[in-house]
Amino acid sequence: MHPMLNIAVKAARRAGNLIHRSVDKIDHLTITKKSHADFVSEVDSIAEQTIIQTLLEAYPDHAILAEESGTRGESEFTWIIDPLDGTTNFLHGLPQFAVSIALRHKGIITQAVVYDPTKNELFTATRGRGAFLNDKRLRITKRIHLADSLIGTGFPYTRFEHLDAYLAILKDLMQKTSGLRRPGSASLDLAWLAAGRYDGFFETGLKPWDIAAGCLLITEAGGMVSDLSGNDTYLDSGHICAGSPEIHSQLLQVIAVHLTAGLKGK
Repeated sequence: MHPMLNIAVKAARRAGNLIHRSVDKIDHLTITKKSHADFVSEVDSIAEQTIIQTLLEAYPDHAILAEESGTRGESEFTWIIDPLDGTTNFLHGLPQFAVSIALRHKGIITQAVVYDPTKNELFTATRGRGAFLNDKRLRITKRIHLADSLIGTGFPYTRFEHLDAYLAILKDLMQKTSGLRRPGSASLDLAWLAAGRYDGFFETGLKPWDIAAGCLLITEAGGMVSDLSGNDTYLDSGHICAGSPEIHSQLLQVIAVHLTAGLKGK
């Protein structure tokens, strides 16, 4: 395992263990509402600080981009961190949440960890070295027809300016796939796509810390990732489409019919 990935795994496991121990204490947690349907608990904050401390102990000169504490430092290396992706699930006792950590070097994502502490599933990738679930090599699904495919997504929940376009896409895909799923943790959705549990995925309005790690998992497992127009602006726009090369292409064709100017990721 690459030394930097090893440190990221160490940080993710520390945070994941902390989160897992907190599941039985949800009713006693301090919870703050950031915006409509967007919450942060004290567990998010403590987990994030645990991750940052672990990373900076090993790499004190690296920069940080984290969901709760924002940006710190300047470096050609930036760690992109979501300490608890799926906070709403966590706060309801729904066991679908994860720790997501990615390393960006000179604008390129080079290391990725998505850790599901409930199932003890550790998804990892190093650019050019493949993606893994625990010690098993991941490969994207082999399905080639959209009609046979299971597609993951996430409903808009804080920003609704693209809701009509999203619902139109959803309505279309309901009729052209074998099913749609929305579990509520984008980083895990992307990891599951890399693991072949989904055939495709799309969502709008995501943040870099939601998707940076998961996107590397997918490409290292042989999949394709783009914005909704097929371009590579997804980390900036937050609009994402992913899947095997065949399903990715077919998803983009369905989505293209419903694209609005704001969703084109330009």
